[in-house]
Amino acid sequence: MAGDKSSKFLMDVFELEDFLKNPPVDFTVDVGGTGSRFVKYDCDRCSVFINEIQTAKGKVIFQNSPGRAIKVHTPKDYMQVRKNITSKRIYILVSACKGAPKSKKRKDSEALRALRQYIVAIDGNNPVIKWEIEKGLDWTISSVAGESYRVDIDLGNIVNSWMGETFRIPVDGQKVKPVWKNTYFTLKYYSDALFDCSHWLGGSRRQIKIHGR
Repeated sequence: MAGDKSSKFLMDVFELEDFLKNPPVDFTVDVGGTGSRFVKYDCDRCSVFINEIQTAKGKVIFQNSPGRAIKVHTPKDYMQVRKNITSKRIYILVSACKGAPKSKKRKDSEALRALRQYIVAIDGNNPVIKWEIEKGLDWTISSVAGESYRVDIDLGNIVNSWMGETFRIPVDGQKVKPVWKNTYFTLKYYSDALFDCSHWLGGSRRQIKIHGR
């Protein structure tokens, strides 16, 4: 995805450190006095949903990023977020993990060890992706009208499709097929309802799985 700002693309994947060493168009990386790296980007072209990252080389902070979760309180706020993510390039941080045998004493999340981190970029304005996001968000609103809700926009399927079944990561002399984690970002809508039991009990949680093409 380097080079031409006007070039069309569906998706790209960068190893985190490669992204920071050679940031793509619309991004710059500055190193602070403490060694933290501050990533700036063009907010008119990019929607970044990445929390502060702690790496072996120090913190990485994407300035102006709301993190993995976007909170809205009014229909107007929701419409603005909907417009942003379907008109810009979307960037999230995902983890390639090594699976471990499941144990009765260990949760599934604890059985995965992160091998590498990648930044995934997709074109939210791509007709197929835009349609999938808008359709999923509209369905969520219609199914939880008047309630608070949470919807995860999951890129896991498109990441798996892009990387392919043969993708492996070298680990201790072996080539490991990774398990992809944290492949989503979240929209949280809070209504004015005082006792929104369905939301707090998990009844208003939805997921949109993006497939692309």
